[in-house]
Amino acid sequence: MRKLIVQQWVTVDNIAAEEDGGLSFVSGEPFDDEVTDNPFQNSLLGFINTVDTLILGANTYHQSKDYWPYADDQGEWGRKLNSHTKFVASSKLADAPWGDFPAATVTGDPVVTIRELKELTGGDLWLWGSLTLMQSLLAARLVDEVRLLVCPTSRGRGRRVFEDRHDLMLVEATGFDNGLALLRYAIKQ
Repeated sequence: MRKLIVQQWVTVDNIAAEEDGGLSFVSGEPFDDEVTDNPFQNSLLGFINTVDTLILGANTYHQSKDYWPYADDQGEWGRKLNSHTKFVASSKLADAPWGDFPAATVTGDPVVTIRELKELTGGDLWLWGSLTLMQSLLAARLVDEVRLLVCPTSRGRGRRVFEDRHDLMLVEATGFDNGLALLRYAIKQ
């Protein structure tokens, strides 16, 4: 069975979105096709090679659709991200274009869609950002793993990743020279 993996950029005080919804704390550098010895980028490329379906909430879709399909500076990472199958959870969108790439499929019932996708063969499913959607999928017990990309900064206020209690099991903790840390947790069901 495929896994649903959530990835969130967070501050050290567990803020995943600033009070205005922004992500000014996100740190990383554009992917360059010539860089091959960057452990952080190699880690992210390793991850993107394990997934083949990207799940987005409507807000994350709106924040991403005008950048990612045209992000030539993101090299191999951008090409892979853009080529993945995409689903957008929305009760208002009729369609979800993605530049010159195949459009995302809009689903009004992401819980049913995720259950169906998990039963199919293929790579894992990647929920990108989308805190509200993540929390509804956690409540439905569909999230298998949470990947936190922890930025070396704090904000004090904003929206946190978890609103409720969840039991987690550490799978991996890796620090990188750019100050970021990757924390991977399995969700105890």
